[in-house]
Amino acid sequence: MNMKSARWLMIVLILSSLLAAVTVDMVNPVLGLISESLQATKAQAGWVVTGITLLLAIGIPLYGRLADDMELRKLYTFSALVLAIGSLICVLAPNLAVLVFGRMVQGIGMAAIPVLSVVAVSKVFTEGQRGMALGMVAGCIGIGTAFGPVFGGVVGQSWGWPALFWITFILSLVIAVGSFYALSGITTASAAGDTGSFDWAGGALLVLAVGLFLLGITQGESSGFASSTVLGCLAGSLISAIGFVWRIRAASRPFVPPVLFKNRHFVHALIVAFMSAFAYFAILVYVPLLNLEVHGLTPGEAGLTLLPGGAAVALLSPWVGRISDRIGTKPLVMAGVIAMGGSALFLSTFASGASPVLSALGVMGAGIAFALINSPVTNSAAGVLQKDTIGAGMGFFQGALYLGAGTGASLVGALLHARSDAEVPLNPVYALHAVNYSDAFLSVAAAACIALIASVGLKKDAK
Repeated sequence: MNMKSARWLMIVLILSSLLAAVTVDMVNPVLGLISESLQATKAQAGWVVTGITLLLAIGIPLYGRLADDMELRKLYTFSALVLAIGSLICVLAPNLAVLVFGRMVQGIGMAAIPVLSVVAVSKVFTEGQRGMALGMVAGCIGIGTAFGPVFGGVVGQSWGWPALFWITFILSLVIAVGSFYALSGITTASAAGDTGSFDWAGGALLVLAVGLFLLGITQGESSGFASSTVLGCLAGSLISAIGFVWRIRAASRPFVPPVLFKNRHFVHALIVAFMSAFAYFAILVYVPLLNLEVHGLTPGEAGLTLLPGGAAVALLSPWVGRISDRIGTKPLVMAGVIAMGGSALFLSTFASGASPVLSALGVMGAGIAFALINSPVTNSAAGVLQKDTIGAGMGFFQGALYLGAGTGASLVGALLHARSDAEVPLNPVYALHAVNYSDAFLSVAAAACIALIASVGLKKDAK
């Protein structure tokens, strides 16, 4: 691919990554408006967020595996069109059930964007160029994650929540056209393109394992982890996971090649991705809630405390990508997880119940940390995969990111609820009154410690 074609490819990948990140979070500030206009409770309206998260977690590995056998341009264009259809369903939704269905259709389309963007970069750019390209994509995801709630609040308050989906509908069509032209000429690893032997049974078992796990964790936050529904979901997830392991060992062309799990460096990258997403997205969810409940800010003011973190990810990610091409990925990832743990410990010790400014500083530290981690660990994972397993491997990797994000938000939320009446903090240094938030952020610091241990096993780049 020549330089001009690569430039157009990056424009499409950047725009689509930005749109996907914004679309996930843009409805958070307008859930109240949605519940009021569609006559639903706030808990029911929460499925507008939960539904899309579920589809992202189960759809990303599927698209990654398909990328090994199908033309990338067709998959990307198809996914953008599905995102457009989902957006249109949301615009026209007469009730909450149809809106949730539309969001889930959006999730089916959006799930392709993170993993196929990484696959496209891995196939087009060489090892010395890949870090910068991944950094640019990661920067856009950071911008979208931080500015999505602000965008949703402003547009939703000014023109109504359906206007959000009109915008995503139009931009999805633009991306569909752009991807059709920009991704031409990118070949798959499978020359035969034989999808007839695609392991649908293995894919279905993985979807059930991930979907039931995330559904159980999500329901556990509100219903308690001892409820029959939650235990049933988690038991079903475990059974499906066991079936998935058996299937990939028995199938001639398994959904996920078992050799991936024999790749020690890849497994360590998976753990780092899961735990760093666990920590970062828990901070993004519960710092605004801290500022609403404890510091007394309005929803708009609470959302603004996320901007320093989003700005840090947006500004640093391209630079981190370039630096990783020069000095390697492992030192950056280790520095990032240390910074993530330090930021969470700062939130636990000093910011919870003290000042919104301090909480914003904690978010900024977490954003700096995520910028140091995200594109380098993605680059590290892609760099240890064979070309014929990039799609399946990066699909599983990106799925671990979203699964970590969903798990972190739910488990930390459950801890926050369980410790709501606690008077003695788990953090021995904490001396303020928001004990449950201090404990929640301390658990985030523990997750960062696990990521640090796993980062020791990342492959050291040859320079």
